[in-house]
Amino acid sequence: MDFKNYQMPYSINPNYTKKTAYFSMEFAIDQALKIYSGGLGFLAGSHMRSAYNLKQDLVGIGILWKYGYYDQSRNIDQTLNPIWTKKMYSFLEDTGIKFQIEIHNAPVWVKVWYLDPETFKTCPMFFLSTDVPENDHISKTICHKLYDANESTKIAQYILLGKGGAKLLDEMNFEREVYHLNEAHGLPAAFYLLKKYGGDLAKVKEKLVFTTHTPEEAGNEKHNIYLCHEMSYFSGLSIEEVNNIEGVRDDIFNHSLCALKMARVANGVSKLHGVVSREMWTKYDGICEIKSITNAQEFKYWADKPLYDSKDESDDSTFNYRKHHLKKRTFKIVADQTGKLFDPKVLTIVWARRFAGYKRPDLLLADKERFRKLLENKEHPVQIIWAGKPYPMDYGAISTFNNLVEESKHYKNMAVLTGYELALSKSLKQGSDIWLNNPRVPREASGTSGMSAAMNGSVNLSTDDGWIPEFARHGENSFIVPMADYAHWPIVEQDHFDLNNLYDVLEKEIIPTYYDDPNKWRKIVQTAMDDVKLQFNSDRLADEYYKLMY
Repeated sequence: MDFKNYQMPYSINPNYTKKTAYFSMEFAIDQALKIYSGGLGFLAGSHMRSAYNLKQDLVGIGILWKYGYYDQSRNIDQTLNPIWTKKMYSFLEDTGIKFQIEIHNAPVWVKVWYLDPETFKTCPMFFLSTDVPENDHISKTICHKLYDANESTKIAQYILLGKGGAKLLDEMNFEREVYHLNEAHGLPAAFYLLKKYGGDLAKVKEKLVFTTHTPEEAGNEKHNIYLCHEMSYFSGLSIEEVNNIEGVRDDIFNHSLCALKMARVANGVSKLHGVVSREMWTKYDGICEIKSITNAQEFKYWADKPLYDSKDESDDSTFNYRKHHLKKRTFKIVADQTGKLFDPKVLTIVWARRFAGYKRPDLLLADKERFRKLLENKEHPVQIIWAGKPYPMDYGAISTFNNLVEESKHYKNMAVLTGYELALSKSLKQGSDIWLNNPRVPREASGTSGMSAAMNGSVNLSTDDGWIPEFARHGENSFIVPMADYAHWPIVEQDHFDLNNLYDVLEKEIIPTYYDDPNKWRKIVQTAMDDVKLQFNSDRLADEYYKLMY
């Protein structure tokens, strides 16, 4: 293939002809391609699959992480040990394209790899690497670890994604009308375009759209503006010129704020997050319109087809048998990792996602006595599984993970698993009856794991945050914790309120229904499967981006 004059490899659906490039730090495409950490990647992976389904004129641009995010292994006492292993991918094609970009006032070589659409049924994708012999050691390490903890390396990664991705499109003579930034990591693309268009910000705005995933200002990326300038983040613009665009005159550069000033339109990732984002950012002058497009997951990839088939044929016994089989299969992983034998007849609760403070992974354990009673109930037994990846340098989250491991040593029916990537994620969704999600409202922008859980016959038990308000009908397709006064109560009171209500819903509604009224339980499961299928399938999301954003 001639990558210097690249053409889309399939015929384009006439509804989706706007030529678009989608920039993301991570993509969860397949278990074999370990270039993602969590929800942002899961979303981006589903988006790329749906772009292929709908035959959109869209390409994905990312980074080929040499060591991925990290691999979860265990220390001698079963606690968490992050390790980095070199990844090898025989299915990626060398484009033969190499070019230089400026990082830290020095030329850095960038090599480009290609993922053919037919490999994993995605739109065409290009991955950038600096790990080439022409670069010095420091430059090679830019693409080594996703979300490197070192600040300079992290900024260099953003430059590689944004500036490198934008320059790649020029190198391929591959004109794009829309540059879509999935989070502000790729913002250097905007400064590259600004330089290319001779400082004409209006021309940049015509092309740039921005998706924000962070529902609180403190969580958005901010770095010292002088460091960013030194690192060549702004493609030659002076600090004064950057200040004029961002509209803030201090030493801190706010990536998301600047993206909102340079984009034509932006979006939050759920209706609630759209509202929160507009409230959060409208105090600044000159930001673009913020719409909302609710995240989704690709149905074809995530949903268990035999489960849906038996539901659609109203074949209850086959449906029950299939769910039993899926649970049994998942519990083999539990047995292999922890030496614990779980029972497919027992109500199984799973909490699995990125470990972060606001997601409150260990909330149930805050009431030790109630937790003990829950796990020691012989009449209505439960099993609980935790899994997920903390950031490798987030010692608070790692400590939470390790505390759960220690606690699990006291119970036969509590397990903590490692290796939360696509394959384990899918297994846990298939093997769970309840998908537990208890973030502090309104800290979860969207959250998508509960969507793919519902596609596998698992029922959401959640605080009313992110995508949940658009989906949930308590007792019909999910179970929702009543809202605390999140605006006025101190955090300790919020946590206490949510904790008690979580236990109340579990003890008084979920557990009795599961054991005493299996027909009603199956109805809730199947209603959730129906409700999630269309509205939270990423084909809807990919269609909405074309209609509302591009």
